[in-house]
Amino acid sequence: MSTTHRYRTSTVPVTGDPLAAAVRVTERAGEEPSVLYERRETASVALGALVEVTVTPGAVHRTGPDGEHTLPWRDDPAPALRELLAGVPVEGWRAYGTAAFELAHAGTPALAELPPDTVLLHLVVPRTEIHVHGDTATVRTLDPAHAAPAVEALAAPDAPEPGRAAPLVEVDLEDEGELYRKAVHSAVRDIRDSALRKVILSRVVPIPEPVDLAATYLRGRRRNTPARSFLLHLGGLRAAGFSPEIVLAVDAERRVRTQPLAGTRALTGTDEEDARLRGELLDDPKEVYEHAVTVRTSFDELEAVCDPGTVRVSEYLTVKSRGTAQHLASDLYGHLAPGRDAWDALRALFPAVTVAGIPKPAAYEAIRRYETEPRGLYGGAVLTLDQDGSADAALVLRSVYQRGGRTWLRAGAGIVGQSVPEREFTETCEKLRSVSRSVVAAVAAEQTALGLPVMLRDVAEVLRRPEAEIDPARSLIAQGLDSVGLMTVVSKWSAYGVRLKLADLARDPRLDAWAERVREQQAG
Repeated sequence: MSTTHRYRTSTVPVTGDPLAAAVRVTERAGEEPSVLYERRETASVALGALVEVTVTPGAVHRTGPDGEHTLPWRDDPAPALRELLAGVPVEGWRAYGTAAFELAHAGTPALAELPPDTVLLHLVVPRTEIHVHGDTATVRTLDPAHAAPAVEALAAPDAPEPGRAAPLVEVDLEDEGELYRKAVHSAVRDIRDSALRKVILSRVVPIPEPVDLAATYLRGRRRNTPARSFLLHLGGLRAAGFSPEIVLAVDAERRVRTQPLAGTRALTGTDEEDARLRGELLDDPKEVYEHAVTVRTSFDELEAVCDPGTVRVSEYLTVKSRGTAQHLASDLYGHLAPGRDAWDALRALFPAVTVAGIPKPAAYEAIRRYETEPRGLYGGAVLTLDQDGSADAALVLRSVYQRGGRTWLRAGAGIVGQSVPEREFTETCEKLRSVSRSVVAAVAAEQTALGLPVMLRDVAEVLRRPEAEIDPARSLIAQGLDSVGLMTVVSKWSAYGVRLKLADLARDPRLDAWAERVREQQAG
């Protein structure tokens, strides 16, 4: 019989800005898993992982102090998740984690096309959990020694704020703009010729230099007015984001809420111009139609899991300010039907219709056809799940992502039959600016000797081929290097202090030519 672990709870003082203190706590975590999740002026921080739960195509895995457990699943991982979470040997646990957009493929043929090790859902029950609110913090820990560095960080006197003196990174929001416009044009044609009514198409914007994610989160949070925000390091992925809406919130009394936003105009910071754009947004038939069909879909999804007659729409067609954009917004509420729980609600609502489309199956096909790479966390959720059945899931938009030496942004727009490609591209830029204007450069790396040998090694690693098979004098595109691989190596090389433009490298895609560009920069 496994031992039941119990948290020890204490209250400690917080020095300075509460959010900056919470970020300091995550920085003390080092390479341990950490999730900072902010809602209602409280920043909750999960540190370490006593129990870890992952969902991959076909299996749910749980590891912890009672060993490893795996259960198979076919159409829906929820039954296996319920069983494994019921056995978590921690009293009063709360799990923190992420759900990838591709979790939407559960129960569809598209799931079989994913690599078998794709992580669709990742949850951790932390060793230490801290809730920062105002000038105090509540610390729950299974091991006081594990919590000690975090407690010290909360009360650190005169602690410097991360990245305060670092410069901002200039992000090229026009990257791949023409490709996106073409995708929108094709999607509009699909909508007019098929059952597809709406699809959200997104584009990736690379950041080809090192980024201080903690400093970016703090700066971006002060510029934004999100429904939720987060800073996480989990499973090799780091991300910081300012979620404009929630996918769902379920409380212990089984009340469920979702908050779709659809319809966008910029926020300029000028009262007169913002009011003009607000009026334009409310009067635009395309935007109002897009919002109306979105709310109708969310209503139907809630009705499928709620008591009959309990689903209500509140604050229909209001305008919410979110950073550099304003959106048409509505709130929907209901009460879960007997036998239903947060997993049923998540299955009904996830992914949010505002990042998928209508009908969702047709939208998934269009997204796979027109987007350049899998979404992963973009369009997915950062979530918490409590032992009492309550849950909170923030939609992942307005975020910056880091993995494997690569850093990028991503944003999309809702495409309907009346969409104009140029306007939809502009909308992605309006959303991207919520983050791009807050990206803080990392402390300059040492200018070590980046040259042909290192560059050859990195290219061979991306192509998954021996270095001897790579010809530096031939086009790397002809040798199999795609746009994602190019962004990956450029991001790695930026850590050496060089600045390489993707367009310049694509014009002459020979490794010899790239090495010469590096030599010229280093000599300069």
